[in-house]
Amino acid sequence: MSEQAIDKLSSVFREVPNVQFKQTHARRTEVKLRADTLPAILALLKGRSYIHLSAISCIDRPEFDEFELVYHIWSHEEKNLISAHIKIPKKPGEFVSVHDIYTPAAYFERDIHEMFGVKFEGAPNLKPFVLTEWQGPPPMLKSFDTEKYVQDTYDWLDYQPQWWKEVQEKGGGYAPEDRRAVIMED
Repeated sequence: MSEQAIDKLSSVFREVPNVQFKQTHARRTEVKLRADTLPAILALLKGRSYIHLSAISCIDRPEFDEFELVYHIWSHEEKNLISAHIKIPKKPGEFVSVHDIYTPAAYFERDIHEMFGVKFEGAPNLKPFVLTEWQGPPPMLKSFDTEKYVQDTYDWLDYQPQWWKEVQEKGGGYAPEDRRAVIMED
């Protein structure tokens, strides 16, 4: 990134308190800021050629009882990606929607709500779109125990088709219990 582009970013970040930023690669800048300043930073960046919100990522950080949200904004003009990192408390697990600044945010916020349980105040739609029949907790939380959920939710069927019996009679294949033991040892 050019010195001029770095100066331009410095002027943006000086306008908002408690912002830390660093160039992590030639075309990538990492920004760490307080959650309450994010909408202002996004609006300032959008006015300075950072017009493409390419993603919002969520990281479950149970050791700190928080979520980290990362907003990835690209400038076609500067050829630079800014990753703006904020942290929000896991309880209540709420943050403001930024879809009024970047329209695609509505899609990412809906996904994060569905997979992590984060609520975005003012989001246009937080209805499930992948897990429409899901009755369990948000599945991307690190506390989610997939195996326990399956054991508690589903009944097991003893599936023993004839072709499988023939394979086992010839000494091939694994019995499901044997296969599980091998997987657990790896």
